Amino acid sequence: MAPAKPSTTSERKNDAIYQRGEIVAQVVDPQVDIDAQQVCFAELSNSDALLLPDECEFQAYRIIVRQIGYATKEDKQFLHKGRILRDVTAKILGYREQ
Repeated sequence: MAPAKPSTTSERKNDAIYQRGEIVAQVVDPQVDIDAQQVCFAELSNSDALLLPDECEFQAYRIIVRQIGYATKEDKQFLHKGRILRDVTAKILGYREQ
């Protein structure tokens, strides 16, 4: 079986974080601050596959998670959300190659 090819920009979702071409988290309320070189997220859900020490991609940016305000596996309202990270700050490392 051939390896999966990385997604192109047109195929990528704007509300998702990717690692190695795969979606590893869904984002809620992203705030990009180019001057501070960071992206803040109110929440990352379904983030079980997100490897926190590794670089990831969000929209046009290469980022790495630097700070998490709160993490849980439980959300009584939504059992399908997997690991939930709230008040997440990620450093912008640069722009992703397209």
